[in-house]
Amino acid sequence: MKNILRLLRYDWPMHLVLLLTNWLPDNVIFLRFRGSLCKLFFGGCGKNLRLGRDITFYNCSNIYLGSNIYIAQGNWFSAGEKISIGNEVLFGPKCVVASSNHSLEGKSYRYGKTILKPIVIGAGCWIAATCTITAGTKIGKGTLITANSVTRGEIPENVIYGNTKNL
Repeated sequence: MKNILRLLRYDWPMHLVLLLTNWLPDNVIFLRFRGSLCKLFFGGCGKNLRLGRDITFYNCSNIYLGSNIYIAQGNWFSAGEKISIGNEVLFGPKCVVASSNHSLEGKSYRYGKTILKPIVIGAGCWIAATCTITAGTKIGKGTLITANSVTRGEIPENVIYGNTKNL
């Protein structure tokens, strides 16, 4: 019963709003408009949320957003466990943030036990394009996660993390 109420209160209305606004272009006016419509369906959300098109949120009631957040087109958030995002965080296009992982059972991940761990992203972070943030990750304030990176564990504050070979 609890899952049905969550679906009716948070998830389905969020999916409907995103479906109905995906045809709008990604410019400042419509990024803010989409964000203002969706902020009602998160566990918590500060002011000035900007959302691009084609974003997917699963269990949005487990997602807590600070103020001045920008999430670009094509991001995917799966909140089996709590996802906390601080103020002034930027997400580049096509990032994945998943607070659950599969485990190996026998010789298959298909039916392995789900591992749930919270994710915390500190204030002022920039998560560049096509990054993956895995369950249990804690990213310190002011950190840049470089494009095409996968995070796991604890990332310190004010660092550049990822494939920095070409920087």
